[in-house]
Amino acid sequence: MIPIQYSPEVQVAKDASKAIVALESTIITHGMPYPQNVETARLVEADIRDGGATPATIAVLAGTLHIGLTDAQLDQLGQAQDVAKLSRADMAACIAMGGTGATTVAATMIAAHLAGIEVFATGGIGGVHKGAETTFDISADLHELAQTPVTVVAAGAKAILDLEKTYEVLETLGVPVIAYGQDSLPAFWSATSALQAPLRMDDAASIGRAHRMRAAMGLPGGQLIANPIPAEAQIPAETLAPIIAQALAEADDQGIAAKAVTPFLLGRIFELTEGASLTANIALVRNNARLAAQIAGSLAS
Repeated sequence: MIPIQYSPEVQVAKDASKAIVALESTIITHGMPYPQNVETARLVEADIRDGGATPATIAVLAGTLHIGLTDAQLDQLGQAQDVAKLSRADMAACIAMGGTGATTVAATMIAAHLAGIEVFATGGIGGVHKGAETTFDISADLHELAQTPVTVVAAGAKAILDLEKTYEVLETLGVPVIAYGQDSLPAFWSATSALQAPLRMDDAASIGRAHRMRAAMGLPGGQLIANPIPAEAQIPAETLAPIIAQALAEADDQGIAAKAVTPFLLGRIFELTEGASLTANIALVRNNARLAAQIAGSLAS
């Protein structure tokens, strides 16, 4: 048996078949310092409630998979040290050994599906890292999207990645990539990019119908909804390009690899943008949560 526990709020929503939106927890443990991490998590949860859905922040605490965290648990996780960063490969091992871990996109999708939650809001997905043709550094998020039937709302793939290769892999894996309200794919901190979106939808109901149709057709996997950051909060791509290049060069010089790469790059870009990247990150996560609440509401109705 899987040791799984629902927060009181999520349990009430499940019992009443109400809309629920899953949220990851690595953004709390590996994305921001305390107390800003917890403050942001509570803002995102409030955005989902304001949208008529119930937030379910997911994490593994002392060997139990938690679907939804209480205020006390959220505060505890926000201050915890040496929390594991869980993906498909190590999630079961962490639970089996009684460990504590924060869930990445892939792990959150797995947990959401186990809990019967169909929609998940995050910041940006992982993908193909620059130089992957020699390092083979490709996020498990891409394969998770190809096999786990959860609709993921993100501001596209993280801008530190090789975006063209990331979307090529998603196409090969048969994952629908749907830009929300525009014809180009967003680039995380930037609202637009030079990449044309393979699909476009302009309302939550259409996204919900596409989710249901995939299930009806027996197609595996989920959908990636690429939701652009609000224009007033974005950082132009041309401003970011040299900063990302510098952070990548520093990571390479310092031999940083595997799971340590993304936290290092995001932290260094925060420093080089004098905090602007974090402000943009909070804006895009909240924007994704609001759209995810609409999609979850559409599916619930």
